Amino acid sequence: MEIFPAIDLKDGKAVRLSKGDMATAKVYSDRPWELAKEFEQMGAKWLHVVDLDGAFAGDVINFEVIKKIVSSTNLQVQVGGGIRDEGRINRYLDMGVSRVILGSVALKDPNFVREMAKAYPIVVGIDAKNGYVATEGWADVSDMPAVDLAREFANAGVRAIICTDISKDGMLGGVNLDFTLQIARTSGVETIASGGVSSFEDVLELKNSSEMGGVIVGKAFYEGKIDLKRAFKSLL
Repeated sequence: MEIFPAIDLKDGKAVRLSKGDMATAKVYSDRPWELAKEFEQMGAKWLHVVDLDGAFAGDVINFEVIKKIVSSTNLQVQVGGGIRDEGRINRYLDMGVSRVILGSVALKDPNFVREMAKAYPIVVGIDAKNGYVATEGWADVSDMPAVDLAREFANAGVRAIICTDISKDGMLGGVNLDFTLQIARTSGVETIASGGVSSFEDVLELKNSSEMGGVIVGKAFYEGKIDLKRAFKSLL
């Protein structure tokens, strides 16, 4: 299992939200590339970066900041937020990003995602509110159950599925493990848990589940709730 430290970008700064609400954004750094270096020094291998402005706008907004993050370390970086076409996928991969997260477009055009997964290192992001898929930076909630969308990508060649229970995100109340396992079992794809990690014990619980491919850690680190160096060592 991998631990993915998270950097969410709003106006070029590293922020965290509560339940995906942009009005709750709390700024933790105006130099996110230095955060990336810090994560690397702690023992990270991967970094999870989300362009929040891009997710809401449906476009690439924080490109130059992400470029600086990627060039600042030797970390493998996965990026999401506003990536809706092949051109944007290529822009990020040409920059040096290791894999690209497709979220809203996975609901709207799953065939496109399957085609892209044949040619590029694609991760699907499934964000759910009360079990139903949310898109456009979580502003819109569909009538598609998250598990049904996950099933669409079984045997599609996607590298992983990141599943987020929005009600847990940024709340430091623990991961929705049942939901995450349901996504993993339905899709048969390596699944990365996101939303709600609050402690080292949460990481250990996920590590002990053989179906978990990884976990994203954000607010728990920024609020001093988890020792990431210790967490990375626990995976060795």
